[in-house]
Amino acid sequence: MSLRMPSRESYEVCQEEKPLVQKAKREANQEDILAAALGMRMGPQKPSATFWQPLKLFAYSQLTSLVRRASLKESDWPSRSEKAHNFKVHTFRGPHWCEHCANFMWGLMAQGVKCTDCGLNTHKQCSSLVPNNCKPDLRHIRKVYSCDLSTLVKACNTARPMVVDMCIREIESRGLKSEGLYRISGFSESVEEVKSRFDKDGEKTDISVNAYEDINIITGALKLYLRDLPVPVISFDAYPRFIEAAKLTDAEKKLEAFREALALLPPPHAETLKYLMAHLKRVTQNEKFNLMNAENLAIIFGPTLMRAPNTDAITALNDIRYQRQVVEVLIKKEDVLF
Repeated sequence: MSLRMPSRESYEVCQEEKPLVQKAKREANQEDILAAALGMRMGPQKPSATFWQPLKLFAYSQLTSLVRRASLKESDWPSRSEKAHNFKVHTFRGPHWCEHCANFMWGLMAQGVKCTDCGLNTHKQCSSLVPNNCKPDLRHIRKVYSCDLSTLVKACNTARPMVVDMCIREIESRGLKSEGLYRISGFSESVEEVKSRFDKDGEKTDISVNAYEDINIITGALKLYLRDLPVPVISFDAYPRFIEAAKLTDAEKKLEAFREALALLPPPHAETLKYLMAHLKRVTQNEKFNLMNAENLAIIFGPTLMRAPNTDAITALNDIRYQRQVVEVLIKKEDVLF
């Protein structure tokens, strides 16, 4: 009895079919794993490929993030002194996994929380366990004005907010000798227009003389940015120490108290305050042209740079004069305090 050998053509067909069979097996395994993760009970008749495709895309995006986080050693996590996450309750579309515990996030609505600054997704109960390692991403920041100062600085990877840098550069290039600098207000419609442009275009915003000839529009945009900060440049935590320092009468003790208060500021706030005070010092050096001394500037910037944290109206009113004194000292002693 003779054995019939397969033809060359049939052999080549078998070789071509092998990868397809292997691919089908892999896909079946992936579908079984995904079904188990979702808690789905699969009958003998499995869903079509169109059913699985969107689930696989969601799973891939989630698992990629989980693998990246799981690969970090404990020593690789940033220290507790860094920025905390800004978690908000969130309704996720499609399957999502907690990026802290790696477990599935069940439910149809409000399955967990999402950091509005970096996009981290976790269970609500896991959010309190996540380290203060928020790395803000510009994709999650919708506007420049009213955005937390530290968040914007970290997202842009800069020392100070772009609005502060760009406005001060423009003012110093053509406005230091302008009479009533910072005291005279620009047209409110134009100031709001600058705000909208920063929110839309960021660092590409044009605030040159060709776009805004009146320098008071630029000073108005800078003051508005500082007023709109959810946490003032002189933060709420440091506020009482600055007020106490302003009340001291002994010159040496006052300077030391100011240094201690400055040390309480978050680094982005401290850097922004330092840059701003150096600028205002240069404004006072042109007083014979702009008629603006340290006291005048302090009246304007006192309530702009610091706000009383959760205190009654009477206390806030009493603090106004000390706010002015704080900024006046910071301008006059800029060279020794920073």
